[in-house]
Amino acid sequence: MTTVNANGIVLGIESFGDDNAPLVLLVGGTTMLSWPDALCERFAAGGRRVVRYDLRDSGESTTADPEAPSYTLRDLAADAAALVETLGGGPAHLAGIGVGGMVAQVAVLDHPDVFSALTLVSTRAVAPGPPDEDLPGHDQATMGRLFARALPDWSDRDAVAEFAAIGAEIRGDDPVAARATAARVWDRTPSTDPTIQMANQMGLVFSRLDCAPRWRERLADIDVPTLVVHGRRDPFFPVGNGEAIAREIPGARLLVLEEASTTIPDTAFAAVSAAMLGLG
Repeated sequence: MTTVNANGIVLGIESFGDDNAPLVLLVGGTTMLSWPDALCERFAAGGRRVVRYDLRDSGESTTADPEAPSYTLRDLAADAAALVETLGGGPAHLAGIGVGGMVAQVAVLDHPDVFSALTLVSTRAVAPGPPDEDLPGHDQATMGRLFARALPDWSDRDAVAEFAAIGAEIRGDDPVAARATAARVWDRTPSTDPTIQMANQMGLVFSRLDCAPRWRERLADIDVPTLVVHGRRDPFFPVGNGEAIAREIPGARLLVLEEASTTIPDTAFAAVSAAMLGLG
């Protein structure tokens, strides 16, 4: 892992594979660890240069005040485009997971010449907050259980990891993997300040981010090969959100992971990597 300067800020990155191979850029949701190591290694083994990175206010990237971000969703999209230019090897296959998928959609729309393919995982086509009437919102029973829990002591690594594991179990994700990832995120967080630790673990900066104007109505303008991956059991962005994106982007392929929730389980790595590599 290292850092690079792009778009006037510092971004934390990690690279896999041959630097001369076609570039696949993975947008964190919010940290790069949203993309599992083994999945990145599969992409690299398929002949790709893989770079995953942290969004602003997470991981090794520029961190200021996650509770009052001075940038917008479109700035995050510009970060992705600038990072491709900094790394070289573009146009790149851009992939985003969760809120990173929102960044990826806007990046391809705003900077079409920089990207050659698009993968969107467990995301939706409207900003955080109430969805459009035709899109399913968060599963309220699951959200109730998640937010009924007391928050951990964000300065206690073990407590934070346990909090993440229990949350994963509630969502239907792998609690063992979630515990390990949360511990790694905690280790990489540049400050012991509870606000910054919480932002890294929960991605709350997006609830305060200016995501205007809307971009859903522009999805038909995307003209690169697109893959939409969504868990059938996702309670946060239910699968209808992925289905809508796949309908509205011309020629997009929808891959529904029948046993998955909000993350990509290891049992789906082979199918997801094959589908992504197949985009070119």
